[in-house]
Amino acid sequence: MQKIKLSTIGEALGVSTATVSLALRDSPLVAEATKQRVKAYANEIGYIYNRRAASLRTSKSGIIGVVVHDIMNPFYAEILRAIETELDRSGQTFLLSNHYDSVEKQRAFLETLMQLGADGVIMSPAIDTPTSDIELGIRNGLPFVFIARSVEGVDIPVFRGDDAFGIGLATNHLISLGHTRIAMIGATDQTSTGRDRYRGYREAMEKAGLPVRPEWRIPGPRTKAAGFEAASQFLALRDRPTAAVCWNDLVAIGLMNGIARAGLTPGVDISVTGYDDLEEASIATPALTTVWNGQRDVGRDAARALLDRIEGKKSLKGTLHLIRPELHIRQSTSQPVEE
Repeated sequence: MQKIKLSTIGEALGVSTATVSLALRDSPLVAEATKQRVKAYANEIGYIYNRRAASLRTSKSGIIGVVVHDIMNPFYAEILRAIETELDRSGQTFLLSNHYDSVEKQRAFLETLMQLGADGVIMSPAIDTPTSDIELGIRNGLPFVFIARSVEGVDIPVFRGDDAFGIGLATNHLISLGHTRIAMIGATDQTSTGRDRYRGYREAMEKAGLPVRPEWRIPGPRTKAAGFEAASQFLALRDRPTAAVCWNDLVAIGLMNGIARAGLTPGVDISVTGYDDLEEASIATPALTTVWNGQRDVGRDAARALLDRIEGKKSLKGTLHLIRPELHIRQSTSQPVEE
């Protein structure tokens, strides 16, 4: 069977091949009635738009890469939803990859994007991402926008919440309730996010004249299961803290489950705060006090910035774009129990 061409549609409708091409791409240069007529006939005869041929004509593939740590984490899922909404409006197709903090997996995906001639990439970089990987992409015409994390030494715009400020909100809330022994559960110094959140906790404690004991920091947990496992370590701490600031909502919910399993009441015996304000936070038991981190804003703004760069409207410079977090107080925090 002979392949259907743009010229086939043009001849049948009495319009030029260029008009057919523009109509199928929703160009404003073509009248709406003509667009609908072209699209209807193309659909009737089973024409499939040849993206490869179009990319040769326009030097654009219509493909955007999105790479994150793990889409199973609702934090990234909310960002992706916002990215997808913006890309859909512009008729862009995106390819998604989870790197699970594997630099090799991330590198393979970036190489694939370059081979496909992708128009750009939105990326939450893996731990220890080398600057050489980013510079290689830039040299090959691949624009980058970072979300949630950054890489030192590269001039790339970053869109994320103000993590130090946000954790400071949660810590100061606990301090205002009368807590003086506050632990931090989760995070890692290997990421910019982890460093900033721990800095926000430490600065709030120090400003209030409260001790920041090394043993009160339990680094690592990022999931509900890890938060649940950290509960036993937290409950065994010397001079056990009366409250915990958690890396994210998943860790906080896991920790509360572990506290409840030990026969204590989270939100009463131990106050717990989360981070991200996921949908699950408001329906947890008890409802979780947490910090909204602007996931939808991050995804939307990052996608718009990259699309502007692709269309030549704005250059992408290494600016840090911070979303201002908000504290949402619920049932998981209260005044410390008298001892």
